[in-house]
Amino acid sequence: MANLFDSANAPEGEPLEIVVGDFLQWKRSDLVSDYPSATHSAEYVARVTQGGSSEIKIVGVGSADYYLFTVSSSDSANFDAGFYHWQLEVTETSSGNRIVVQRGEFKAVVDLDVNGTDPRTHSEVMLDKIETILEGKADSDVSNYSIAGRSLTKMTFDELMVARDRYRQEVLAYRRKLRIESGKASGTTVKVRFS
Repeated sequence: MANLFDSANAPEGEPLEIVVGDFLQWKRSDLVSDYPSATHSAEYVARVTQGGSSEIKIVGVGSADYYLFTVSSSDSANFDAGFYHWQLEVTETSSGNRIVVQRGEFKAVVDLDVNGTDPRTHSEVMLDKIETILEGKADSDVSNYSIAGRSLTKMTFDELMVARDRYRQEVLAYRRKLRIESGKASGTTVKVRFS
């Protein structure tokens, strides 16, 4: 594995997933032929999907061969965990005109080194909650009730089972993906021996 702190080893293209608090850098070699760094600048602008007014800006440092984008550990520590939408903007230095040349998204995941961090995915959290409700369902089988003019309707047992099965499938698919990414068998392969 190459030293990823060395800019010479920076991967080509933006990351699809980052860990909050990690040092990041990547390069874009495909931009300099159309947008030379002597006459243009390049910048990523990103915003988390849950909304909010915070905006992340990552300015590229241009060279003759590529634009290098770097995020320090202290800067990425301020990222909220979640999905981000980004756009890559190129600005013509002489006119100040800007164009968006590409859009995409990345996922910022929690740092397990931070106390109190819950590493579970949304699907895992929901599956755990639904299974807890199902365990207690036998004790309270009232599906709706009213108190002081306000009413509450709970999910039926069948609705909970459907939701549980859906989240269970999402959790299994996520775990298969992680196994494949780490070079292990997905767990879905059926092995047959013929005699």
